Amino acid sequence: MRKIIYYSVLIVFLSSCSSSDKKAELAKLKLQRDQLNTEISKLENEVNPGNKNDSKSVTVSVTDAVETVFNHYIQVQGTVDGDQNIAVSPQIPGIVTAVYVKEGSNVGKGQLLAELDGRVLKQSLEEVKTQLVLANSIFQKQSALWDKKIGSEVQYLQAKTNKESLEQRLETMREQLKQARIVSPISGTVESVPLRVGQSVSPGVPTSTIRVINMSVAKISADVSEAYASRIHDGNSVLVNFPDVGKDIETKLTFAGRFIDPTNRTFKVECKVSSKDLVLRANMIAYIKIKDYSNNKAISLPVNYVQNDQKGKFIYVAKQKGTGWIADKRTIKTGKDYDGLVEVLEGINTGEKIVSAGFQNLNAGSSIVF
Repeated sequence: MRKIIYYSVLIVFLSSCSSSDKKAELAKLKLQRDQLNTEISKLENEVNPGNKNDSKSVTVSVTDAVETVFNHYIQVQGTVDGDQNIAVSPQIPGIVTAVYVKEGSNVGKGQLLAELDGRVLKQSLEEVKTQLVLANSIFQKQSALWDKKIGSEVQYLQAKTNKESLEQRLETMREQLKQARIVSPISGTVESVPLRVGQSVSPGVPTSTIRVINMSVAKISADVSEAYASRIHDGNSVLVNFPDVGKDIETKLTFAGRFIDPTNRTFKVECKVSSKDLVLRANMIAYIKIKDYSNNKAISLPVNYVQNDQKGKFIYVAKQKGTGWIADKRTIKTGKDYDGLVEVLEGINTGEKIVSAGFQNLNAGSSIVF
């Protein structure tokens, strides 16, 4: 039994000594490793002094901050119409006796488009003319007698009144006869002619009108939300895009309404363009970009350059440190944004290098190369 105990104690002692030796050897090797790493690093710095941190630098792209013109637009959809778009209606009811134009006809101002039956008026007009001839003869005779102090003043005045009354009646009937003629009030193109010979027509009825449009100057109308009422005025610069024509035209607002439609809370705006070099048609779609803000000395950046954290919006700027560059985290204040660009009001100076790519892997103070 004593021998067994002795051998057990000896085995435990030897095992303990073996474990201690391994730990000591491991500690010695780690120390040697650290010393070697230090020596290696020292030699690398002596051999390549300019590339001390290149192995740890982040590769990025940069762009210079420059002053540019920043414009903000409000875009709405509008419709095209002729500046002069007239539905010519008869002024009196009657029967159509002649139609002188058809769709597509070019007409001038004052040109006769159609004519109504005026036979009754013409007959009445002839009767009045006959009566007026007699009244004139009587008046002349009474006037001659009155000059010679023959007859009474009442007879003279009655003859004069009768003549003047018939003259006024004749003029009225001539005007009524003119109303039987449908005349174009503008020069333009006839777009629709619903009238037919023998048709009964009346003033103001859509089927009794002839539409004439002058498209030499086109008018574009649109409805704008009342939220922009304080920023849109007569004279604002406008870019008009005609998707069906594939052309953009720059012009100005000719009208900005003062009335808010209570049904949709919008107000009307209009602008005019010359259709000399393009073919426009009524009710064609047009997109209106109304310039409501402009900064001629703005620093603007693509919106994807700007990041957010708890302190607000920031970007990374390349800042020189010694012979290298580091990432400087810069808090900025932004203004309006439009078409993928954002206006920077504070935080960036002209000429600074903005990190435009690779900023996702950066932290403040990170070493960078570009």
